[in-house]
Amino acid sequence: MSVMALAVLGGCVSPPEDAEARLAALEAEEARMDAAFDVVETRLLGNQARVHLWEEMERRHGEVSAIQCRVTDRHLRGIATHLARQQEKTREQSRRRHMASAGTVLTSATR
Repeated sequence: MSVMALAVLGGCVSPPEDAEARLAALEAEEARMDAAFDVVETRLLGNQARVHLWEEMERRHGEVSAIQCRVTDRHLRGIATHLARQQEKTREQSRRRHMASAGTVLTSATR
């Protein structure tokens, strides 16, 4: 081994003059990078939570829509049944009135 290698391995060489300044600059850069990473991580987690929220809302909306469709279907069928009954009642009343007026005419004609 050379004398220079032995000197370096033995710790006989002093660090460069700007080593402490460079180390401080690297530590400051590391702190800035950590802070930037924390901001990005916070945004990512927030966006991820928002995506989960919207997926849950989509799922619930689908369930509510399915229930609403079933309720609306039953309601419309009920309305149709009620309308059919009312139309039948109206026809029956009209038929009775017609028969009653015809009976009145026949009774007055036979006297």
